[in-house]
Amino acid sequence: MSISGSPSGAPAARPTGAPLGVAVLGAGAMGADHVHRLDRVVSGARVAAVADPDGERAKTLAAGIDGCLAVTEPLAALDAAGVDAVLIASPGPAHEAALLAALDRGLPVLCEKPMVPDPAGALRVVAAEECAGRPLVSVGFMRRFDAEHQRLKALLDARELGEPRLLHCRHRNLASHPYFTEEMLISDSVAHEFDAARWLLGQEITAVQVFRPTAGLPGHDGLNDPQLVVFETDGGVVVDVEILANGGFGYQVQTEAVCTRGTARIGEAHGLMTNIAGRWGGEIAQDYLTRFADAYDRELRAWVAATRRGATTGATSWDGYAAAEVCAAGVRAQRTGQRVPITLAPRPGRS
Repeated sequence: MSISGSPSGAPAARPTGAPLGVAVLGAGAMGADHVHRLDRVVSGARVAAVADPDGERAKTLAAGIDGCLAVTEPLAALDAAGVDAVLIASPGPAHEAALLAALDRGLPVLCEKPMVPDPAGALRVVAAEECAGRPLVSVGFMRRFDAEHQRLKALLDARELGEPRLLHCRHRNLASHPYFTEEMLISDSVAHEFDAARWLLGQEITAVQVFRPTAGLPGHDGLNDPQLVVFETDGGVVVDVEILANGGFGYQVQTEAVCTRGTARIGEAHGLMTNIAGRWGGEIAQDYLTRFADAYDRELRAWVAATRRGATTGATSWDGYAAAEVCAAGVRAQRTGQRVPITLAPRPGRS
């Protein structure tokens, strides 16, 4: 028995011990990775449906999973038999419609970032969740589940290093796709630092500025790479982010907190080290799926466990909205070279 698939249906009881039936929207790299985890890594859940506009891709991903329906339309997946929850891994512009449809059906959702690319759309999702009467949306900012980030947050929360004053961040990729635009440096990459900084510090971002090199990247028309993004928080902390989309050597995410009594740094990737032929060194992860594999495992396990007990976990729909608002300001700062102030909408339920 599944949660009702009819619009505005109230959640029906699921037999105790029955696996959580998940509809996965999007069969690209991220969706495929989540399907693999739900099917082979995470206990207590099963993939009940996969939806993708490319029907053959959906069928290929669903093949071998007992009872998994492959469809081309998201609504068909939401209304499929045995669906209790939804994981959205489709392109960002499709997220709002899918989220609103899931909320209308009372279905819990884990939505990959961006929750919704534009702030107005993100607020519509926040409002729809408020109307649903209970938290249903979790947003896939997986750094909140990374062990190193969690240790850094615990250290900052305990004030063992004193009061935080600066965060230095590096976000480096092996290479960007041909379709990658300069705006995506902010909306697809630095979006993670925006959320991580808000979460690590427990503070809101109040202004952002972007500094760019004067020359574009050869072979990437219109993409000035790297860039330096600097933003301020309402707690007086200054955060700088080096975003490098085409480093050519691998994938790195690093953060250093500078506080009044000490510093702490994560992301150094001190794993296996070799000494050979007069050189020493180690490996650098080549993509985010490798670097944050454990974080994705933790995130999916936490979401499934929380959903089974009627709760949510990780970033909320409000966090998704805040990220959208800061990203929009970041893109404006990128275009103008000016410092752009940020004012968030009033938060529901707070005076």
